[in-house]
Amino acid sequence: MPEEQKEIIDGIISKDDLRDVLASMGQLNVKNEELEAMIKEASGPINFTVFLTMFGEKLKGADPEDVIVSAFKVLDPEGTGFIKKQFLEELLTTQCDRFSAEEMKNLWAAFPPDVAGNVDYKNICYVITHGEEKEE
Repeated sequence: MPEEQKEIIDGIISKDDLRDVLASMGQLNVKNEELEAMIKEASGPINFTVFLTMFGEKLKGADPEDVIVSAFKVLDPEGTGFIKKQFLEELLTTQCDRFSAEEMKNLWAAFPPDVAGNVDYKNICYVITHGEEKEE
């Protein structure tokens, strides 16, 4: 396989991965300096959880937590605050920009469902909008 076609899946988001994410969101001509600055913002290698935290910090001025929670509530008509893991996984792997098996593994590592298979989407929304550290 040619070098440029090799893809190493190590759970770490590289500069090229960041470029791809930004391109998928419509930011096509991001400069290397901007990408390097983003990578330097992280306290270490950027895994899925770190990426969510960084992404959440960027979203603080965009959608407030209640807006994101309201989007999840569409999937929770009973208003329990939870979505079944199986249902969420099916949606994320079959609709629109489908999650890969590795991305699902990273999601469940960052936000493990409870013993009944429920995913606390309010916790996910909190991390997206506030970062990992809970305010005391």
